[in-house]
Amino acid sequence: MNQPRYYSPTGGLPPQTDLTTDRAVFTEAYAVLPRGTMRDIVTSALPHWDQTRTWIIARPLSGFAETFSQYIVEVSPGGGSSRPELDPGAEGVLFVVRGALTLDVDDQSFDLTEGGYAFLPPGAAWTLRNEADAPATFHWVRKAYEPVEGIEVPEAFVTNEADVAGEPMPGTDGVWSTKRFVDPMDVRHDMHVTIVSFEPGGAIPFPETHVMEHGLYVLEGKAVYLLNNDWVEVQAGDFMWLRAFCPQACYAGGPGRFRYLLYKDVNRHAKLSRQFL
Repeated sequence: MNQPRYYSPTGGLPPQTDLTTDRAVFTEAYAVLPRGTMRDIVTSALPHWDQTRTWIIARPLSGFAETFSQYIVEVSPGGGSSRPELDPGAEGVLFVVRGALTLDVDDQSFDLTEGGYAFLPPGAAWTLRNEADAPATFHWVRKAYEPVEGIEVPEAFVTNEADVAGEPMPGTDGVWSTKRFVDPMDVRHDMHVTIVSFEPGGAIPFPETHVMEHGLYVLEGKAVYLLNNDWVEVQAGDFMWLRAFCPQACYAGGPGRFRYLLYKDVNRHAKLSRQFL
């Protein structure tokens, strides 16, 4: 079995001799942020975070992501936060792509190494520190949790993708699989953050067109992705946003696996009445 490999940005700036032309695309239906766009000059500092810099790659915005935000957070040794989430209604998923972090949540302590995954429900009391001697990088996906009367809020949990089996998609002989960290039928959860994998030559053989909004961060490999009417080359470190109902498919070109971290909103009614907007 191949060991997990995850791309993470390192910042810096390209030399003045480089061409400006790149693969960055922003349309009404989708956006592509190539890894080369994640430079020092587009990082942000977050309140109550020490020795940390953040690439904000998705945020609620008219004509862009509507249901979620996604950050790539780099924490230097000794850095972190004792007040990481300031929105009591926000749920979150952390996924570590480099280094090691110590997560304290609900009076329990966890060591998150590469591949570490944590779900944090709204209102959870948690802190995060880098107690190692090297920088650590993680993805932080945040969503405003949509409570439903009579349904409990899900509890926090921590795991590692190495301990989660990939589920082959039907009829694919395992060339297309998904690692699901929560039961898809558990309606307590209103978002899924999964890892989708394709072996070389694997494909999504039809244009998916559905209500779920997507954020896709390529962890490993390369592919050609159908985004609306366009076939776009993507590689490790690229981020894609797909609005609801944007047609999508892909071919994994090899020579290695193609894998991405996928966000989607699920398990809730479409909002109609003003009181639910």
